[in-house]
Order: sequence, then structure tokens, then C-alpha cells
Amino acid sequence: MDPEQIPLRDLHLPEAVGWWPLAPGWWVLLALVAIGLLILLRRAWIRWRHNAARRIALAELARLEGAYREAPNAVLLATRLSELVRRTMLAYAPRKEVAGLTGPEWLAWLDRGLDEKLFSEGPGTSLQELPYRRADSVRGADVDGLLAAVRRRLKSPLPETP
Repeated sequence: MDPEQIPLRDLHLPEAVGWWPLAPGWWVLLALVAIGLLILLRRAWIRWRHNAARRIALAELARLEGAYREAPNAVLLATRLSELVRRTMLAYAPRKEVAGLTGPEWLAWLDRGLDEKLFSEGPGTSLQELPYRRADSVRGADVDGLLAAVRRRLKSPLPETP
């Protein structure tokens, strides 16, 4: 028989295995990745909402500092800083723990969680006395130190209360 006349065909290879539809194991892996991403997004959202008062307070601090640089009045600045710190701390700590504190107890409470004692022994002590002085009697007040102490307190999270 003549090989040209034999009805043979070339070898046919099977089609390549497609990637779709996915195997069940891949669906499980995709579901786990999606759940993980949702958990991370939820945590980020909660953290972002929890820090809202801190962000607002830091923006207000920048505004107060700018207003002080334009028209220096240390007494007015200290009064507004005192209000700002009190309102911000009330957003993060229980009202019964913070609202009644005054004087050295308040300054010691503000030092909680900070590396240094900025309020009870540092430049933050002027937060206690400066708002009650006359504007013309203030000389040599460490306003920059007070601003830095308040900024540090606002940026630092409070330690967990037992």
C-alpha cells in the first residue's frame, strides 16, 4: 500500500487547560483574602474614626498658633490651649476621670503616657497659671515650650486605663 493514500491524520494534542472556571480551592483562597481585606479596612476605619478628635485638635492647635504669631497674647493663647486640651482629653478618657481635675492633679494627669513630665514639671506648668494673669504682666513666658507640650500631648495616645 502506498503511504500517501493511507487516510492518517497528524497527532492532535489536547487543548491547553484553561484558567477559568477556577477550581474550588482557588475560590476558598479568594474568599479568605477578601475577608482579610475587609477586616483590615474595618480596623483602619475604626482607627481613623477614633483619631478624629486628635486630628481636629491638632488642626485647631495650628490655627491657635497662627493667631498667636499674628497677634501675640500669651494669656489668651494659654486660655484657649487649656480649653482645647480639656475638650480633647474628654474625648478619649471617661468624663468622671477628667472633668473634675484641676491644678497640679490635672497637670499630673496630662503627663500620663508621656516620656517626660512636660506639664507637672516642664513648660506645660504655665497652662495652670498663665490663663489667670493679666496680659500686661506676662513677660518671659515659654509659649513655644507650652505649644510643644500641648502638641506632644495631643499627638500621644493615652495609656490604657485599668
